[in-house]
Amino acid sequence: MLKGLYTASTGMVNEQRRVDVLSNNMANSATTGFKKEGTTSQAFKDVLAYKIKDTSEPYYARYEGVMNMGVKIGENFTDYSQGSFHETGNTFDMALSGKGFFTVEFTSKQYKNKDSETSIKYTRDGSFTLNKQGELVTKDGDFLLDINGNHIVLDPMQKYGIDRNGVITNEATGAQLAQIQITDFEDYDYLEKYGENYFQPVDGATQVPAEAQLYSGYLEASNVQVVREMVDLIAFTRAYESNQKIIQAYDSSLQIAVNDLGKLG
Repeated sequence: MLKGLYTASTGMVNEQRRVDVLSNNMANSATTGFKKEGTTSQAFKDVLAYKIKDTSEPYYARYEGVMNMGVKIGENFTDYSQGSFHETGNTFDMALSGKGFFTVEFTSKQYKNKDSETSIKYTRDGSFTLNKQGELVTKDGDFLLDINGNHIVLDPMQKYGIDRNGVITNEATGAQLAQIQITDFEDYDYLEKYGENYFQPVDGATQVPAEAQLYSGYLEASNVQVVREMVDLIAFTRAYESNQKIIQAYDSSLQIAVNDLGKLG
């Protein structure tokens, strides 16, 4: 009888995790360039069941068959499909059409010793701006890099154009000042999320030439479809409640077995 309790409980844990991931997707449905996550589920390995400690057949454990202990949590995966574009008219709002990422120098603060550590991150969030020093940065102040790995520094008083290859041109003089670094990877399975909107490579990641084209004056929206997520949320919640009712049914049966059947003797 207790086998059903374990099976239902693993189902509840798995559905709770699916709801958590889905809730995070919905919370970031308005985040520029956000890529939604999904979940996978796996079955526990089948085990052989034997009837043991049965005094009717001493010294013999009868084979009863194969059983499974329910579902276990699998892996998260990221949906890298492209989001829709919306026009902003701001030169430094940029969207990538196709595969590739903006390359950003990320700075993390170490609060204990107040030192800074920098690393390279990748993002599809193209909402950039110029800081007081004329450096092109993200909304969090991280630096957008050019193809040489340097910060992009511009004169805030000038007007600029950015072509499909990410080349920044001074509109007044026609001079090409920098080219934005767009990076792509052979296999996105070797990328992991860092925070809400950054990605970082893991061991085995291989960079390849990016095919993406850059559109200045546009931003890529999140690829989260809110209506779809709401439908899935209802389905996951109902699955959770079904497993909960199974546990309640087993609890009632055990209560009767312990409190009532024992009195018949």
